[in-house]
Amino acid sequence: MHPILLKIGPITVYSYGTMIALGFAVSLFLICRQAIRNNIDKDLVVNLVFITLLAGFTGGRILYVLLNIRYYLGNPLEIFNLSKGGLIYYGGFIAGVAAFAYYSTKKGMGFWNAADICAPYLALTQSFGRIGCFLNGCCYGKPAPADFPFGTVCSQFGTTIYPTQLYSSSILLLIYVILRYWQGRRRFKGEIFLAYAMIYSTQRFLVEFLRGDNVQIFSGLTVSQVISVAVFTSGVVLFTIKAGKWEKIKVSSDLR
Repeated sequence: MHPILLKIGPITVYSYGTMIALGFAVSLFLICRQAIRNNIDKDLVVNLVFITLLAGFTGGRILYVLLNIRYYLGNPLEIFNLSKGGLIYYGGFIAGVAAFAYYSTKKGMGFWNAADICAPYLALTQSFGRIGCFLNGCCYGKPAPADFPFGTVCSQFGTTIYPTQLYSSSILLLIYVILRYWQGRRRFKGEIFLAYAMIYSTQRFLVEFLRGDNVQIFSGLTVSQVISVAVFTSGVVLFTIKAGKWEKIKVSSDLR
């Protein structure tokens, strides 16, 4: 693992933060380009993305601290130390969606339309972030058979483990490609975002079985798996309702 990318005098550049920043920069550029093609004010999109990012980091950190509250009660200043990671995605997702919904609605952009534009790039940013997790050594997997072809030797544990960070990164990149293709074939508002929610929660639920750093809290499931079930269920319900309304409108239009 390489948590420190490089050192320049007193300045330390961390791998995790670098990959998050790189993913964010690439995604922001692509979102702005797509916003222009859709006649959406680029400045509004930039503000929306930055507000969502800030809320996401805050929510992700808060949930991480709450789940490790004993440690942080004894080391309160460590709450503000993000150099080694320490974010839980679903905390960031919930807080980020709330901020995204508020700002996009307030500015008249429409939550579902804006969410459909940004959803693929959320997956792309996550893909970069998971590479940062791999370099940082967090979000690691359980021990794997020594001859497992897709394992990695971890000096931290002295054994072969499942590189769950790379599994997630690869799947998230695939999700990005799928959703970008899907965007051009969208039928109703919210379709792309809800598809992201359902596909991401499914992969997260499955990859969690190979994770070695998350504690099981309910029926052998981790916190992220429990939240994944809730996100997937909500996504299916909303997707079905919206698809049903779209189908009725389409049928009504065809009968005219």
